[in-house]
Amino acid sequence: MKWFLLRRLGGAVLVLFVLSVVVYAVFYVAPGNVAQIACGPRCSPAQVAQVSEQLNLGDPLYVQYAHFLQGLFAGRDYSTGTGVLHCQAPCLGLSYQSDQQVTELILAKLPATASLALGAFVLWMLLGVGTGLLSVWRRGRPTERILTWITLAGMATPVFVIGLLLIIILVTALQILPFPDYVPLTEDPEQWAWNLLLPWISLALVSAAPYARMTRASMLETLAEDHVRTFRAYGVGERALVGRHALRGALAPVIALGALDIGSMFGGAVLTESLFGIPGVGRELVDAVKHVDLPVVVGLVLVTGFFVVLANAVADILQAMADRRVVLA
Repeated sequence: MKWFLLRRLGGAVLVLFVLSVVVYAVFYVAPGNVAQIACGPRCSPAQVAQVSEQLNLGDPLYVQYAHFLQGLFAGRDYSTGTGVLHCQAPCLGLSYQSDQQVTELILAKLPATASLALGAFVLWMLLGVGTGLLSVWRRGRPTERILTWITLAGMATPVFVIGLLLIIILVTALQILPFPDYVPLTEDPEQWAWNLLLPWISLALVSAAPYARMTRASMLETLAEDHVRTFRAYGVGERALVGRHALRGALAPVIALGALDIGSMFGGAVLTESLFGIPGVGRELVDAVKHVDLPVVVGLVLVTGFFVVLANAVADILQAMADRRVVLA
């Protein structure tokens, strides 16, 4: 297990390094005149030259990338024209629009996205895995076919369609739930959960479908293995066979899929946050792209990549705990 963890850790660090190189090259090298983008379309050539000097764009590319890495690990100083502004590590740069540190901007938006992601994740895992297990338990019966149709419909329906339907039914027609108005958890936990319930349900209904299908397929495959047939031959009951022996091995691919989804969710559920007006990193990414605010875009892409890599590393550990064969792979 120790060497397994070390391999996964080394792979995660390498992936993050490659990601930083690719992201920096795409957003800072490919667009062309970064100084013109940062300064705006109405800047004079003298102002563009001043911004270029402030951003050290005259240095070779490898020097610029070294400054970028320095900002991540040790902080960085930025010239403002009238003085020097220190950006503390991890420094992802300064926003072109607000001159705010990108790290502070992301940290301010991250709690809303984390609240949305974690709550929806719990719901869709319970709903998806539960539906998959019920489908296996009732295989060959009408219940299985009905659940299969429901999960296929869930996979084919976009989240904004589900969200709009829930708003019309639960908010407008029945008035059971309020339209979401995000309240921080630290201010009022009850209102925090009550206002996020509708986005959680919307994401869970859409995201649970692949988990139900994967759980069903994985369980059927595991139940057909030799050791399960041996348990059944020794008279082990079907409920104990499914719950104690087959489920543990069948959850490995479900854990891997969950890691990808929760990592991506931390990068911002753009459609859901925009639909329900949640002030998270997804809406911030949309605004940054709209205003060509490169430091914010780069920062959000790197943060998304970090959470995806972190979630996959955790998933590898959980998979190894659920199925010891993973350690030997």
